[in-house]
Amino acid sequence: MRIAVMSDTHGLLRPAVLDALRGAPLILHAGDLGKASVLESLRAIAPVHAIRGNVDRGEWAASVPSTELIEIEGRLVYLIHDRHALDIDPGPHGAGVDVIISGHSHRPAHEVRDGITWLNPGSVGPRRFSLPISMAWLTFATAGGPPAVKFVTFDS
Repeated sequence: MRIAVMSDTHGLLRPAVLDALRGAPLILHAGDLGKASVLESLRAIAPVHAIRGNVDRGEWAASVPSTELIEIEGRLVYLIHDRHALDIDPGPHGAGVDVIISGHSHRPAHEVRDGITWLNPGSVGPRRFSLPISMAWLTFATAGGPPAVKFVTFDS
């Protein structure tokens, strides 16, 4: 299964990003949606798991969880906006998480450490400094092992 992963829209959904999401069976958003209409637009494309980021405030954001643990294809995926605020033990003697997805920094990053895939898809919202506008695709292999990660970048 190939899953779309994004973060930090800050209320901006670019047409190129919407086009890239078409056909996704599932969208994961790691917070800073910016406004309710972003969530509604994403839900029109595919099922969405989204969490609240530090800019998500107001009545509409109250129903959006601050973290979420999701099982996808037998793997546990944990969504948290700021990885430095990690509130669980993700390892095998704790939550047993396979993937941790975060946002907040706007900086795309991917590493596998102690068997856990850490992924920050970057930001698809307004450009911050000279960082790229990016999202990622997460693909789980049927044979196990860490999922494949492919970043997608967009021109501003």
